[in-house]
Amino acid sequence: MATFRYTAKDINSKKITGKAEANSREELVAMLRLQNLFLLKCKNIDKVEKKQKMKNKELSEFCRELGAMISSGISLIMAMNILTKRATNQKSKEIYKEIYVKLQQGLSFSDTLASMPGVFPPLMINMFRASESTGMMDVTAKKLAVQFDKDNKLQNKVRSAMLYPMILIVVTVVVVIAVFTLILPSFFDVFGDIELPLITQIMFAISKAMLAHWEWFLIGILLIIFIMTMLMKVPKIRFSWDKFKVHAPKIGYLTRIIYTARFARSMSSLYTSGVSMLNSLALAKATINNSYVESQFDEVISQVRSGTSLSQAVSIIDGFDPKLSSSIYIGEESGQLDQMLTNVADDFDYEAELATEKMVTFLQPLMIIILGFVIGTIIISVILPMYTLYGSIGA
Repeated sequence: MATFRYTAKDINSKKITGKAEANSREELVAMLRLQNLFLLKCKNIDKVEKKQKMKNKELSEFCRELGAMISSGISLIMAMNILTKRATNQKSKEIYKEIYVKLQQGLSFSDTLASMPGVFPPLMINMFRASESTGMMDVTAKKLAVQFDKDNKLQNKVRSAMLYPMILIVVTVVVVIAVFTLILPSFFDVFGDIELPLITQIMFAISKAMLAHWEWFLIGILLIIFIMTMLMKVPKIRFSWDKFKVHAPKIGYLTRIIYTARFARSMSSLYTSGVSMLNSLALAKATINNSYVESQFDEVISQVRSGTSLSQAVSIIDGFDPKLSSSIYIGEESGQLDQMLTNVADDFDYEAELATEKMVTFLQPLMIIILGFVIGTIIISVILPMYTLYGSIGA
C-alpha cells in the first residue's frame, strides 16, 4: 500500500489537499468519490522515502541485537517486535515497526529491507537475502554488526583527524578578520602621510575594503562555499577530485588504504555469506565512495566473468594498495579465499588507523606553519613602516 498526496475538489469546486493510503490511483479515486471529492492530481509519496538513512552505529546495534535474539531461538517476527518496543530513538522505532508489519504481511526479511529505499545499504540487503536460503541469518547479522562497527570506528577516526585542521582554519579566519577590522585600522592615522612599503599598502587596502564593504566579503565567502558545494555535485568535477585524492602526496596514501580497507571488508562479508563473486564485486564497489575507483570496476567484473582470477582483475584498479591483489592471490592458491579476505580486511583496517594517525601528525605542524605565515605577514606589514617612522623622528 502506497501513500498519496492528492489535490481534489468538492461539489462546490473548492480545492482540497491531503494524504491517503491506497493500493493504486484507481483505489484512491474511489475512496475520494465516497467523500464526494473529485481527484485532480496525486503523487505517490511512500513513507519510507522520507525516512533517513540509518547510520553505521545504528546498523551495528540493530544487527547485533537481531543476531543475538535469532541465535537464541527467538523468531524473526518476535525479534522485530521486541526491537520495536525497546527502541528509544523515534526514527529507529518507526523503521522497526514498519519492518515488523511487513514481516507479518508475509514479506521476506530481505524484501522488507529492500522496500525501504535509502534506509538500509544494498550490501546488508543482499547478505540477508543470501542467508535466508542457507538458514544462517544469525551468523550474517553478527557479521554485519562487526562490519558496521568497524566502518563506524574508521569514520570517527577520520573525522577526528580532520577536526584539528578545521579548528585551526576557523581560528586563522577569525584572527585574520579581527586583525584587518580591529587592529590594522588603528595604524591608519599613526603612519600619516609617510611612504608605506608595498606589503603594508596591500594590507591597509584590504583592511579598508573589509571595513567599507564587509557585507560583500560575507556574501563572497558564502558564495564560494555554495559554488564549491555545487561543483562537487557535477560528475566530471567529482570524478577529477576523487582521482586527485588517491594521488595527492601524503593524503593519497591514507585514502588508498581507507578505500582498500572498505573494499576488503565488504568483499569479505559478502563472499563469506554466500553471495556470488560477481554480485559481491558489484555491491562492494558501492561501499568505496570514490567515483574514480568505482569507475574501474566494470572492467574488473568483465574480466572475472570471462574467467580471470580475482587477484589479477583487482590488480588493475588504480586506487587500491598493491598488497590487496597479492593477498587475494595467496588465498586463491591455497583454496582459502574466504579466510584470506577476512584476514586482509582486518590488516587493512589496522593500517587505515595507522595512516590516519600519521596524517594527523603531518597536518598539525603544517596548519600551524600556515597560521604563522599569515599572522607573520601581517605583523611584518606593520613593523616595516614603523622603522621608517622612527627614522623620520630621529632625523
